[in-house]
Amino acid sequence: METLTGTETMVKEFFPDGTPIDSWFYDTRIPQLEELGKQYVLTRYNILDDGKVHTEEIQGLIDMASKQGGGVIVVPAGTYLTGSLFFKQGVNLYISEGGTLKGSDDVSDYKLCETRIEGETCTYFAALVNADGVDGFTMCGPGTIDGNGLRSWKAFWLRREWNPQCTNKDEQRPRLVYISNSQNVLVAGLRLQNSHFWTNHIYKSHHVKYLYCRIFSPAEPVKAPSTDAIDIDVCSDFLIKGCYMEVNDDSVVLKGGKGPWADTAPENGSNERIIVEDCTYGFCHGCLTCGSESVHNRNILIRRLHISDGSNLLWLKMRPDTPQLYEYITVEDVDAKLNNFITIKPWTQFFDLKGRSDIPKSRGEHITMRNCRCECDNFFNVEAREDQYLLSGFTFEDLRITANNNGFEENIVDNMSMKNVQVDIRQEGGTEAFGTAVYGS
Repeated sequence: METLTGTETMVKEFFPDGTPIDSWFYDTRIPQLEELGKQYVLTRYNILDDGKVHTEEIQGLIDMASKQGGGVIVVPAGTYLTGSLFFKQGVNLYISEGGTLKGSDDVSDYKLCETRIEGETCTYFAALVNADGVDGFTMCGPGTIDGNGLRSWKAFWLRREWNPQCTNKDEQRPRLVYISNSQNVLVAGLRLQNSHFWTNHIYKSHHVKYLYCRIFSPAEPVKAPSTDAIDIDVCSDFLIKGCYMEVNDDSVVLKGGKGPWADTAPENGSNERIIVEDCTYGFCHGCLTCGSESVHNRNILIRRLHISDGSNLLWLKMRPDTPQLYEYITVEDVDAKLNNFITIKPWTQFFDLKGRSDIPKSRGEHITMRNCRCECDNFFNVEAREDQYLLSGFTFEDLRITANNNGFEENIVDNMSMKNVQVDIRQEGGTEAFGTAVYGS
């Protein structure tokens, strides 16, 4: 870091590969309603809190606002039901205090369209809130967007009971938010909850901010399947700051494509310059997950996190049917209670080489985890698979770990650097440490 002088003292920071962090990442101002343009309040257009599904009326209001030069759709206090909505250039969304935009629980209220799902471009159902090809889209306010997903969760688990190989495409259900081919996107202050499927999916977009949002889906009494908090799919310059995430799957997920030639397909690509900071996590499967549909992630900075119940802090899912490169990832300043501090293993769900005769080789390199204080079941949950992937250039520094199992094997990673790392091993289920491993003291 460098300290700069001027009218204001600031710290110059860098991404893991040394690229300077642009000033855009430090602008976290959230606009007031009055700044979002002409206000189109639902109730002024006879769209009421009456239990009816108002998809056509709300879409008509979006279209009218677009034709009249843009503005903001305002959801006032109350609950307003709708199916899939498509926002257009210049039209924003504001959810007022006590207001809820609630999705229909009938999948027929969501349009079929060509979209991006699970690392592929295909025909699937639109999300509740959709925006494509927009510049400057803002979605904010103190209110709630509720997917109303309970009915589809029950249907999924019933179908999975009948067919254990049931996939997300077999039990179709919409996402909550899907934004694609867009730039200068701001999602701020909202409570985003109960999605049928992925909660937020951002594809082929850049300069996207999620600020101070609260993102929920339940793990009980009915599990909300595959309700990732934020899926980042072929994006660059992306900030997630001050959010609370508690979902029945992964919280922040880096995607980008899958398949034996995924790295050459034009619809796939890299995620670069991603920052997740000052966030709090409740229950989730992965706090930062690379994969399973992912080809290249670079310059990922995760910092200043508090985690109360995560399964994995850093999870690299290595698909044996997809060439993957996960590089220059830094996780720092974390206090957490976890199952696994780091997990790297093959991910073989729906494995398909599609006729390719060899296993494409993947790599994970330049991974840094530092200044973390964590209680976990397993410290180093990493599987050596040189036939499938190579790991190199890892740095663990200033770690204080209390774990049931250590698991650390230095020879799994080429050029593994350990500096001031202490792992206190405790008896499973107990609080007393009965052994300590110190590395690089």
